[in-house]
Amino acid sequence: MKAAAQLTTDVELKISGMTCASCAMRIEGKLNKLDGVYATVNYATEKATVSVPFGYDAQALVAEVEKAGYSAALVQQHEEPAEQQDDDPELASLRDRVRTATVLATPVILMAMIPALQFRYWQWASLALAAPVIVWAGRPFHQAAWTNLKHGTATMDTLVSVGTLAAFGWSLYALFFGTAGEPGMRHPFALTITPGDGAANIYLEVAAGVTMFVLMGRYFEKRSRRRAGAALRALLELGAKDVAVLRNERETRVPVSQLAIGDEFVVRPGEKIATDGTVVSGSSAVDASMLTGESVPVEVGPGDTVTGATVNAGGRLVVRADRVGDDTQLAQMAKLVEAAQSGKAEVQRLADRISGVFVPVVIAVAVATFGAWLGAGFPMPGAVSDALTAAVAVLIIACPCALGLATPTALLVGTGRAAQLGVLIKGPEMLESTRKVDTIVLDKTGTVTTGKMTLVDVIAASDTDRATLLRYAGALEDASEHPVARAIAKGAKAELGALPTPDDFANSEGQGVQGIVDGHAIIVGRASLLADWAQHLDPTLSAAKDRAERAGKTAVVVGWDGQARGVLVVADTVKPTSAEAIGEFKRLGLTPVLLTGDNQTVARRIADEVGIDRVIAEALPAEKVAAVRRLQSEGKVVAMVGDGINDAAALAAADLGLAMGTGTDVAIESADLTLVRGDLRAAADAIRLSRMTLATIKANLFWAFGYNVAAIPLAALGLLNPMLAGAAMAFSSVFVVANSLRLRSFRSVIKEDGALVRPK
Repeated sequence: MKAAAQLTTDVELKISGMTCASCAMRIEGKLNKLDGVYATVNYATEKATVSVPFGYDAQALVAEVEKAGYSAALVQQHEEPAEQQDDDPELASLRDRVRTATVLATPVILMAMIPALQFRYWQWASLALAAPVIVWAGRPFHQAAWTNLKHGTATMDTLVSVGTLAAFGWSLYALFFGTAGEPGMRHPFALTITPGDGAANIYLEVAAGVTMFVLMGRYFEKRSRRRAGAALRALLELGAKDVAVLRNERETRVPVSQLAIGDEFVVRPGEKIATDGTVVSGSSAVDASMLTGESVPVEVGPGDTVTGATVNAGGRLVVRADRVGDDTQLAQMAKLVEAAQSGKAEVQRLADRISGVFVPVVIAVAVATFGAWLGAGFPMPGAVSDALTAAVAVLIIACPCALGLATPTALLVGTGRAAQLGVLIKGPEMLESTRKVDTIVLDKTGTVTTGKMTLVDVIAASDTDRATLLRYAGALEDASEHPVARAIAKGAKAELGALPTPDDFANSEGQGVQGIVDGHAIIVGRASLLADWAQHLDPTLSAAKDRAERAGKTAVVVGWDGQARGVLVVADTVKPTSAEAIGEFKRLGLTPVLLTGDNQTVARRIADEVGIDRVIAEALPAEKVAAVRRLQSEGKVVAMVGDGINDAAALAAADLGLAMGTGTDVAIESADLTLVRGDLRAAADAIRLSRMTLATIKANLFWAFGYNVAAIPLAALGLLNPMLAGAAMAFSSVFVVANSLRLRSFRSVIKEDGALVRPK
């Protein structure tokens, strides 16, 4: 009897050889049969996470996977994702097979379908072209089918392999032993349901075409899955690569990996903070927007904590390392993204599930058809030929040409149209829940707002000229690197043009700046800095400052010649199209929620401006994930739109993740869709087009199976010769392609001039 409680540990395996979701299910089942083992296999990331008793021999897990016909390897701790996914040998091999199959199979299909192209020995030319496609390009299907056979299972690979080899084998029989090899043989379409002489027809275009199309679908699917580790790689690349450690009061530059807890290191202006720690000396502004979404840099001083990979935007800091390696917040974010990505459903699983039943049924029907015809006709002349003809017709009509096209063609057309509209769709797996999405969670900074500090107001004292105030403050701030200073300088230049160069510029860390402009001693910064020089705000300026800060904006005070002269207000501004986008979401039946790391005051101001009722503020990355999970636990199907690194895990956790293309690579890689324009209205396009693409894929899958299932009884009864079976298959493929092409007519809600247009 097992113990009631048992210490466990997690083991991660890298799985190779999976070709469909049913492979993952089979491996999962095999591992879960082991005593004390609980496994989940993620087909998308090609990894298995296995919970085992402490001290369990992990090699036993590898052996069990290999017994199931796949390859497995232990994932080493701290192992980073491969840097160049495009150099993956498995993907490169598949790409070569697709290219070869396309070049060779296209003329075979054209010759078979267009009688005018059928020259005297065209059938032998077709054999020469088709053989490499079926044997070499289709080899992965045949190998997988053989593996499946040895383990008593069947998948899409089995169906593809059996169908293509049946068509190829019968074509060889017809060419060498029938009349199909005679010079001048023609291959017209016979659209009548009558028995025919199968030995006079070849089906090389069926075998070559199926191989080509299914290979294409497999390639696009695998290329999409190979990108699963890109978000983690992008996160890991964000951190500093080396660090200036203080040892014996001297700076020594070492790799970040050599940093230990308790080490003190120096961070200069513009450098990334190497790891999570506490400021020992110095003060500065730290840009933490990648983690918190806070649009205003955070002032830090001795005793304040800082996070690794954030940027020092101000003065020199000395920081003591508190957490290193896998314990840092950046590493925890990488783990959040990886965990949230697991378990995503894929549209193709529907085809795989059906194939698991469909394939053995088709093979059984073909064998039964052959036996029934042979028994009924033996020993009549032609009985064997009639039996083979009927059996091959069953296999050919069941061959999933249209099924192989169902997902990739809809994706190709849908993603192509989406790209024209500024929406990038990665693959089929993110489309599952778009039809049911009822809540859309929006990040604030860079998504609803511009994500950049902007000068939004200039309030001058009653005896001060506005242009002079802006000129003096802008000139002084132009010499500073602080993000708020840059916003003021940019605003001043936009209004006044060139600015003078200040003299005797000095930076008061965490307070502001001072200098001489046009002979005047200018001070720009906090009210406390001006107060140190006996320059106090009058009631009007003080009220303006308080009003701005209550609205979540940043107020900067300017003074000269012994007097406070004005207040400059800086804020992150709402994008001009955001309010329209929120209205469009509501029209689509979606409830918008603002989710941000910024403070409640700022979040509420932005939400009110664009028309959002529900606000979740002051949320760190883990809290954003928790907020998404909480909404999902309430029964909501959640779409998430974001642009920052701090949004990456939440984007992956949401039922549908949409990243702004103007954002970070991590957010883009973690999301399911990317909005290239940075226009939030494109999210409405993305959701509508995703729903339409999903509906098209499901319709394609239904009709792809429907044609075959309906025609199988006709083939078994001998009323459908293999030639007509090939024609029916071709027609089903044409139907699937035509259905997919309807996606090209999708209309955006945005006109070329940027205006909002509501489609009928």
